[in-house]
Amino acid sequence: MSDKNGQGAGTQSIQRAAHVLRIIASRNGTGLRLVDIAAHSRLERPTAHRILKCLIAEGLVSQDAESRRYFLGRLVFELGLAASTSFNTRDICRPALLRLAEKTGDTVFLTIRSGFDTVCIDRAEGSFPIKTLTLDVGTRRPLGVGAGGLALLMSLPDPAVDEIVSANALRLSAYNGLTVPLLMRLLKRCRELGYALNDAHVTPGATSVGLPIRSRSGEPFLAISIGAISSRMTEERQQELVALIRAEITILEGAVSDTARP
Repeated sequence: MSDKNGQGAGTQSIQRAAHVLRIIASRNGTGLRLVDIAAHSRLERPTAHRILKCLIAEGLVSQDAESRRYFLGRLVFELGLAASTSFNTRDICRPALLRLAEKTGDTVFLTIRSGFDTVCIDRAEGSFPIKTLTLDVGTRRPLGVGAGGLALLMSLPDPAVDEIVSANALRLSAYNGLTVPLLMRLLKRCRELGYALNDAHVTPGATSVGLPIRSRSGEPFLAISIGAISSRMTEERQQELVALIRAEITILEGAVSDTARP
């Protein structure tokens, strides 16, 4: 339904286009077919195709001529470069990630919430010879996938969790067969533990722990997680890592709230 000025329809079109871009971003390495984009966005195929044609015309999406798969376009990269100077959250958090990587020897990730998704915005590698590089900078995943995603999801009220999980239900199976019931069980366990623990999906043989970083209003918007091979992640060591993360977050929450842009 649109208002008298037609702004409702225009707003809906923008929301749908943004949703399509997020879906493509989540699989930009391999690209997505039209049928996949339509299914994940819950749009009719003709509607999804019209949106994609418009996004291609504006340079926000590209399509491979041979595979017919869709990828993010060059304009997204160009806009990201222009916007990067206005966001200093990564710079503020970088020293904390480096300290954690040095102390633990493991890989440390910084994740930010983006709607119903998370995006890895930084990573620091420790000295332990066996790396768990389970997440590249720029990777987008459904909220709740991985320790960073679980850390952000576990901190939200139940109605918000239900809405997010329902919206992402069709995308979960791509992550080592994750399902809604399994995700809800993982979430329940995380809340009982008091920290995010991922040892059952995404990457076999790897375990990660994480905690959220809250804004001044109390909203979880960032998460720090540490990943290692599962043999290193005993229950005792999980507690040690969580204590280290919590100490850094105590410092970061004030710094991010006071100086981060926007």
